Amino acid sequence: MRAVIRRAYPDEAPSLVATYDWLFAPPGSRPATWDPDRAATTLSEVIASREAEVLVAEVDGEVAGLCTVYLDIRSVRFGDRAWVEDLSVHPDHRSRGAGKALLDAAKDWARAHGATHLELDSGTSRTDAHRFYEREAPSTRSLSFGWEL
Repeated sequence: MRAVIRRAYPDEAPSLVATYDWLFAPPGSRPATWDPDRAATTLSEVIASREAEVLVAEVDGEVAGLCTVYLDIRSVRFGDRAWVEDLSVHPDHRSRGAGKALLDAAKDWARAHGATHLELDSGTSRTDAHRFYEREAPSTRSLSFGWEL
């Protein structure tokens, strides 16, 4: 069955925190500072924000994926950019269209909010995810660096 994409409901943030386990499973890892209670509070704030969207993929009425997209940077070079921070699909639903539907919905949201670019980072070990992103024909590729503070 096809994934249905919808906005997250304000009261479901605590239950959606469980979708992050799909990101943490190998080759991912749980951040040292991960706190599910803090995550639920933050996710509630993101759901309520006008500068972000939490998108949910449902298959047969069950949550099959999650995507968070944010208006991120007002770039001097490019204009407003949007950022996919989290894109997670349940392992049983991967390669069945849920990820594509979430990414397409994030692109639509970004466009509707005036963004000229949609970007995301992906860890170097996530080769399956990289194959998916390549199939989605990104217009640019880059190498990202980050520092924990």
